[in-house]
Amino acid sequence: MLDVRRWALNVLYSMKRAIYPGSFDPVTNGHLDVIGRARKLFDEIVVAVAHNDEKQPLFSLEERLALLHQALDKIDNVRVAQFDGLLVEFAVAEKASAVIRGLRAVSDFEFEFQMALMNRKLEDSVETIFLMPKEEYTYLSSRLVKEIARLGGNVSDFVPGPVAEALGKKFAR
Repeated sequence: MLDVRRWALNVLYSMKRAIYPGSFDPVTNGHLDVIGRARKLFDEIVVAVAHNDEKQPLFSLEERLALLHQALDKIDNVRVAQFDGLLVEFAVAEKASAVIRGLRAVSDFEFEFQMALMNRKLEDSVETIFLMPKEEYTYLSSRLVKEIARLGGNVSDFVPGPVAEALGKKFAR
């Protein structure tokens, strides 16, 4: 019995886990594309929803978690969690070896590069991996999706179905 427990612990600790953090307000098809790409590289992806009292998101933390669960229910070895505080501390607590960040354009790079260097300074055991979404998602952002929905536009090509429905309800006229 002890050998089985030791084997299980070895498997658990040898698993390659990555954190994909964000506010996901709301989750977009671009986010899902990055998650799918990351899933090819790691055994498990933890989609970590940031809770930040200083921001005023459109969707509550609970709504964002629920929408992510709905969007990710068919992808194996992807888990949704929330976190507060430093991302690298969350990554260490989750026994993750990497943080996944999506890059849509060169304009994203400077900020993401600075964050990656700071995270490395805080915890050098956690690497940052930059992934680019498909070209068709490089223009896509949660901010733009919310703006289109607020103005009554159709966002069904940009977000999962449940998210489009939730946006419709938020901005019902």
